[in-house]
Amino acid sequence: MPALTLIPNTETIEFKPGMIERYSKLTDWEEFKKYSLSYPRRSIRINTVLGSVKEIKAGIEAKGWKLDQIPWCKEGFWVSNPTRRDIGNLLEHHLGKIYVQEAASMLPPLVLNPQPGEVVLDMCAAPGSKTTQMGIMMENKGLVIANDVEGIRLQSLGINLQRSCLTNMLISLMHGKRFYQFGFDKILLDAPCSGTGTIRKSLKTVRWWSPGSVRSLARQQKELIKRAFENLKAGGEMVYSTCSVEPEENEGVVDYLLKEFPEADVMKVKLSRLKTSAPVLEFEGMVYDARLSKAIRIWPQDNDTEGFFVAKIRKRE
Repeated sequence: MPALTLIPNTETIEFKPGMIERYSKLTDWEEFKKYSLSYPRRSIRINTVLGSVKEIKAGIEAKGWKLDQIPWCKEGFWVSNPTRRDIGNLLEHHLGKIYVQEAASMLPPLVLNPQPGEVVLDMCAAPGSKTTQMGIMMENKGLVIANDVEGIRLQSLGINLQRSCLTNMLISLMHGKRFYQFGFDKILLDAPCSGTGTIRKSLKTVRWWSPGSVRSLARQQKELIKRAFENLKAGGEMVYSTCSVEPEENEGVVDYLLKEFPEADVMKVKLSRLKTSAPVLEFEGMVYDARLSKAIRIWPQDNDTEGFFVAKIRKRE
């Protein structure tokens, strides 16, 4: 991994004692802190609906950009330029040929693996990075219901879908818990979360973090995962993911689902050349279902990315 560049003035940021104590139990605190206070690596994903990876990559490199393959995503690249940082101003971005997306954010769609012709729900879709990724994986065939609860967030979602030239999309505006008696082939629930895996992108997370806010979010996430599973057809698959590193929001939520639904099972997540950390199976008096060992947990220091949690769940017939 390349050398880290610390974000300026981070010496004034004070981590709460409760956060330090908690994360010291879960990971190497000093490594987590170092990566969380460093600039994230910029990355893009190539839109193969509008051209081949080779063709679009060559066009960007001709403009002086260096593209390094993201090991777990053949359409994903880390990008750098010694004189520029404005990858979002490239013509390829405005034409939808590339999408600026964090490397770990590409994981949930890859794990879900939607196929052409399937009917897929993206329950919390905006701003659309994973939605567009899934539509492209489906070769613009089948149907993706791109849903979000906030109308203002649908603006960015609609723009990104349009720019990506995807026509296998239907946008809906409602709370995820309002879905009722559907039978989706696959569902992505990239749940609203505390974002503690993305401190390096949003330093304000450090200021408002508290155990109480984590518990409150976990209650919402349990409501959403339950409703998502109820709208999954027998034999269908879903992915639950967050950019949080909190056990209550990750293993705790999937553990709740497994207790509620005997027909729910956790599938093994395998992605080549991705460094992962062991899921948390016991934390602060809670013991989680052993099947959660099949999920993946990623700390920022594992791959120099955001922190992420991804679990793949199947509804047995």
